[in-house]
Amino acid sequence: MTISYNWLKDYLQCDLTPEQVAEALTSIGLEVDSLEQVEAIPGGLAGVIVAEVVECVEHPDSDHLHITQLNTGAPELLQVVCGAPNVAAGQKVLLATIGTVLGEDFKIKKSKIRGVESNGMICAEDELGIGNSHDGIMVLDPAAVPGTPAKEYLHLETNAVIEIGLTANRVDAASHIGVARDLYAYLRLNNIPCELNIPDVSAFAEGEGEAIPLTVLAPEAAPRYTGTTIKGVKVAPSPEWLQKKLLSIGLRPINNVVDITNFVLMEVGQPLHAFDASKIIGGKVVVRKAVEGEKFVTLDGVERTLSANDLMIANTEKSMCLAGVFGGEESGVTDSTVDVFLEGAYFNPVSIRKSSKRHGLKTDASFRYERGCDPLVTEWAAKRAALLIQELAGGKVVGKMQKFYPEEIKRKEIELDYARIENFIGKKIGWKTIEDILVYLNYNFVERTYDAQGNPATAKVEAPSYMIDVYRECDVVEEILRIYGYNNVELPRSMKISVNPTAKPEPEAVRNAISDFLAANGFVETMNNSLTKGDYYAKSSTWPEAKCVRIVNPLSSDLNVMRQTLLFGGLEVVAYNINHQINTMRTFEYGSVYAFDPETDGKTIACYEEHQCFALFMTGSSEKSWRIEAQKGSYYQLKGYMELLLRRFGADIYSLEAEAAPADFFSEGVAYSLPGRGKRLATMGTVAPAVLKRFGIKQPVFAAEINWQVLFELIKRDKIKYKELPKFPEVRRDLALLLDESVTYADLRKSALKVGKKLIKNVGLFDVYRGDKIPAGKKQYAMSFVLQDPEKTLTDADVDRIMSKLLATFTNEWGATLR
Repeated sequence: MTISYNWLKDYLQCDLTPEQVAEALTSIGLEVDSLEQVEAIPGGLAGVIVAEVVECVEHPDSDHLHITQLNTGAPELLQVVCGAPNVAAGQKVLLATIGTVLGEDFKIKKSKIRGVESNGMICAEDELGIGNSHDGIMVLDPAAVPGTPAKEYLHLETNAVIEIGLTANRVDAASHIGVARDLYAYLRLNNIPCELNIPDVSAFAEGEGEAIPLTVLAPEAAPRYTGTTIKGVKVAPSPEWLQKKLLSIGLRPINNVVDITNFVLMEVGQPLHAFDASKIIGGKVVVRKAVEGEKFVTLDGVERTLSANDLMIANTEKSMCLAGVFGGEESGVTDSTVDVFLEGAYFNPVSIRKSSKRHGLKTDASFRYERGCDPLVTEWAAKRAALLIQELAGGKVVGKMQKFYPEEIKRKEIELDYARIENFIGKKIGWKTIEDILVYLNYNFVERTYDAQGNPATAKVEAPSYMIDVYRECDVVEEILRIYGYNNVELPRSMKISVNPTAKPEPEAVRNAISDFLAANGFVETMNNSLTKGDYYAKSSTWPEAKCVRIVNPLSSDLNVMRQTLLFGGLEVVAYNINHQINTMRTFEYGSVYAFDPETDGKTIACYEEHQCFALFMTGSSEKSWRIEAQKGSYYQLKGYMELLLRRFGADIYSLEAEAAPADFFSEGVAYSLPGRGKRLATMGTVAPAVLKRFGIKQPVFAAEINWQVLFELIKRDKIKYKELPKFPEVRRDLALLLDESVTYADLRKSALKVGKKLIKNVGLFDVYRGDKIPAGKKQYAMSFVLQDPEKTLTDADVDRIMSKLLATFTNEWGATLR
């Protein structure tokens, strides 16, 4: 929200500087993002002063130049060569002295013009940026005093523009009056002199004749609607003061009528819309829902297809405006408009938000309507705009203001307990301070009760209608505290806490250790939105669309479901980086995934499931150096990191049950589950080309997803034991085995450890061969075995005996033959 300091002071009279205003706003919860000083003319005409032409003679070497002697208020006269035809002795002029910068980069320097020294430049209007005339120099009033800065003489304003980072619940501060109200409460509480001036609209008067009637057919979407008919207006450019106000906050002036509606919007936060009355077919305004599939062309010239849930402002034949969002191309005010129908309304925030999201339209009006405007300021804003239109565009109000307000919208009543409020705050600030703040914030006291000493103890108050998020006592406490000042609540001398023992291992510590492990191995942590695109799950059997948790009011079609997996979000990150020329990356993410049980009624929390996962991604090649060739990433490289990760926390990947990874996402891969329990621990593999194509990725990507709860259950089983280092040496032996393709390394490893579990310390696979001289359906494994006896040095006979047992086991159980 952009606030003009000078405009703000129209409503709040105080002596605070812009910097002090910004500090105060931040302290009361309206955090200031930036504060910028803005000159009416860029540079503020620094270095330009009033000068008097004491002498003016013709240049000896020119038929159009003059040599002048200027009184600048200094002891000595200043010589300046001037080419303007109207320069003459006795004039008061504006002089740009040496060093002055005019425009963007024109710097005044000491120079010689046809042999005559010149020490500045006498300026025309366009050279100073204060007009368009270049017929001659700007001649000032004879009373102008030489040496006076041009900024002071021309009364140029310096404004400060304050940018406030509004939170979604503070739409009450999305206007100058809204900010002034909050600032007023803060200043009054701190005994800083100030005065709040809200414009008076009592001069508004209804006229004679027939006003344009209105009918509201969708009262649930438009609980309050007003229409004012003004005839005989003259559409023209707005006066300078109005244009300056709009320009100061970045709005482009259009014409006096439209500018007034924008002015009132930024003044009080109430959107208004002016219709050309001559374009209201049938002479009647109808507020209704759109017809499904109805076509409507908005002000930007785009034809939009409407939904039956869109609220429209229409005439008797067709729609004129997408209510609360955007006007129509044919119904707005133009230079030829003579009669105006002025709309002021309070629309249902949900209805406006849905229409805004559905059509991808973000406007100043929809920003306020979808967050909740003040329902009780509608009529005031319409009267304010009508008075300004009559003042700046002429015309007169015809007939009565048309009003639709079937059910009064009442201010929310809240019961307060002062002792409980002080307990919430953590400091006894006194009942008077509490009541003063509430009065300054426009709360109405309905009733009070008193304690034995006669002091107020409880109260019932009415919250201001513009405070959309104040419903309960704790909300009121927040309002009191932000005006009182969080910094004014001192920290206690001592704090009491209860320490609960945490079960070991601590989940958070383990999770952080996993993140540290991955970061140490070159993975970069990412974080994605839990909301994602439902289309990702349309053709998935692993994560069926029916199990998606859908958002009732999605921000867009790209964020309409809760994610069932981290993998799609991770691929978005990969695609984004590749599109920005980052082709090699390793990333990981920790986050929640969600699922819905489609066989339930969806009305209880048990219908939904949420758990956390880790996701890992690898793509691209390692960097090439003078001694190492670039190495492409691979599925087995990712599997190696997975194995290291599990081993780091005491889990053995080969003790898990393995099956093929889901084919709808992976072209090759494996899924691991806990033995005998069916709990899926992890899925990993090469992402299928068809999936990559959907993201525009043209290089291989390797991904894994780990179920955090199952992993933690596995980690909890690990019991750390300590033993002394072995005293006797290890022995390594290798075997080359011819095997059926169906036999896996995990099968052989498991059998080997069973045979020599006391002596075999490690089993490894260092070569796999298929091809020449290997029969079809066969493969060759080259395996290593590390043996060690903790009690003695193994002899060759001991080792040969164990290796014979291994070979016999492999032969009997897996049909292996020795190569």
